[in-house]
Amino acid sequence: MAASSEFTRVFSAFDQDGNGKISAAELRLCMKAALGGDMSAEEVQALMASADADGDGLLDEEEFVRLVREAEAGQEEEGDRCREAFGMYEMEGRGCITPLSLKLMMSRLGLHLDVDECQAMIRRFDLNGDGVLTFDEFKTMMMMA
Repeated sequence: MAASSEFTRVFSAFDQDGNGKISAAELRLCMKAALGGDMSAEEVQALMASADADGDGLLDEEEFVRLVREAEAGQEEEGDRCREAFGMYEMEGRGCITPLSLKLMMSRLGLHLDVDECQAMIRRFDLNGDGVLTFDEFKTMMMMA
């Protein structure tokens, strides 16, 4: 988890008018810059409502930190599920998904592919070109799916 000073720095960056509170507009703008995508006004309002403990329609630093910590916890849980799924495909004890291990898992799922098809699937997400998928490459693939 991030240190308290990091939270303060990020909060200050989001609090563009310096009033000690983050508005929905400030949150939306900063989320767009941070994530590279736009959140709808409804999504931002739902996020604000989930963290706005005092009901003033704004996030103070404490509410913001709580929101960030909850998001981090959710990411850790998602990472655990991704690690578990990776383990199902990584069958050769090499710490990576090979074309053969992908073929075996796909067969278990009822999809009968040949090794060449599995190599082609791996190539799409094999960022370092080594012919196998590391956990990070697998995670990228799962996020894009």
